[in-house]
Amino acid sequence: MKQDIHPKNYRLVAFKDMSNEHTFITRSTAASRETITLDGVEYPLIKLEISNTSHPFYTGKMKLVDTAGRVDKYMNRYKAHYQKKNN
Repeated sequence: MKQDIHPKNYRLVAFKDMSNEHTFITRSTAASRETITLDGVEYPLIKLEISNTSHPFYTGKMKLVDTAGRVDKYMNRYKAHYQKKNN
C-alpha cells in the first residue's frame, strides 16, 4: 500500500439532517464553523439537507423537500412557459 495518501485530521463530527432533526456521529475531515453538544461532548456540526433517514429510497415514502424555496423559484421562473403550453 502507498504510504501517506490518507488525511491525518480525521475526528468525530456530528451530522444533522435538517429535514427530520436526526443527528449521527462519525469520523470525518469535513470543515465546520458550528458545533453541537451531545451527551456532554462538543462536536463540529455539519448540516445536511437529506440523509438515509429522510431519503425516499430508504424510507419508502415520497416527500417533497423544498430547500430555500427552490421549487417556488422554479415555478415563478417558468410560469409563463407553462401557461402558454396549457392554453
